[in-house]
Amino acid sequence: MKKIFLSFAVAIVISSCGNSSSETTSGTGDTKATETKDAAADDLSGNPVYQKGLALVAKSDCLTCHKVDDKLTGPPYREVADKYASLPDTIVAHLAGKIIKGGNGVWGEAFMTPHAAVSQEDAEAMVKYILLLKK
Repeated sequence: MKKIFLSFAVAIVISSCGNSSSETTSGTGDTKATETKDAAADDLSGNPVYQKGLALVAKSDCLTCHKVDDKLTGPPYREVADKYASLPDTIVAHLAGKIIKGGNGVWGEAFMTPHAAVSQEDAEAMVKYILLLKK
């Protein structure tokens, strides 16, 4: 009788652990699936606009004063994106003009040097890349 009772108790414990484990696994799976979807939405590396703009920014001197998330002399690109991404498409040409002509006052007293050698098309590609960084 003790063997039957002990076997029954062990079966209950294993059964209850198995149910808890499967619930945890499915919960973890759902979390991983959500994280994967979020990561896929945040992964811009396959976007040609992102790739072109990133390449142009990387070969310029922009990263001397700007970083994606950290403030240096100029504002972080993500803050720029958060400020301007919801504005009309005309903002791209305006911001491209600021890259080419330089400017100051919007983000403090620091002056952004002009980049007269950058074409309007390349400056617009850079701006489009930056705007894609919006949180």
